[in-house]
Amino acid sequence: MVAIVATVFAALAALLHVYIFLLESVQWQRPRVWRRFGVASQEDADTTRPMAYNQGFYNLFLAIGAMIGIVLFWVDGSGTVADVAGRTLALFSLGSMVAASLVLVTSGRKYLAPALTQGTLPLIGFVFFLLA
Repeated sequence: MVAIVATVFAALAALLHVYIFLLESVQWQRPRVWRRFGVASQEDADTTRPMAYNQGFYNLFLAIGAMIGIVLFWVDGSGTVADVAGRTLALFSLGSMVAASLVLVTSGRKYLAPALTQGTLPLIGFVFFLLA
């Protein structure tokens, strides 16, 4: 049961990070998107586009790592090389997501809610993967 809960939260965290990738790397030029990230104008959005594009891919790579970790975790049974590799990759990816959310908090109080959004699912997944 613990493994299932870990998997669900890790998968949800991965999906959230894919969504963030889409916002930052694919849809950044849309005013509703850059405003959501606190960008004040189209000119500022154009200036920050390369940074957002790059940051979006970081989120995508973390999501891919978590998903590959989940697959490896379930593919071959407990104690196998795949299980150990899957746990390791999932924990690393989820831990990186949590660490990124903590870094976001250091940017200012107005980032507390986005940091909680970004960090809660991977934190729960991380804890349950440790217990699985």
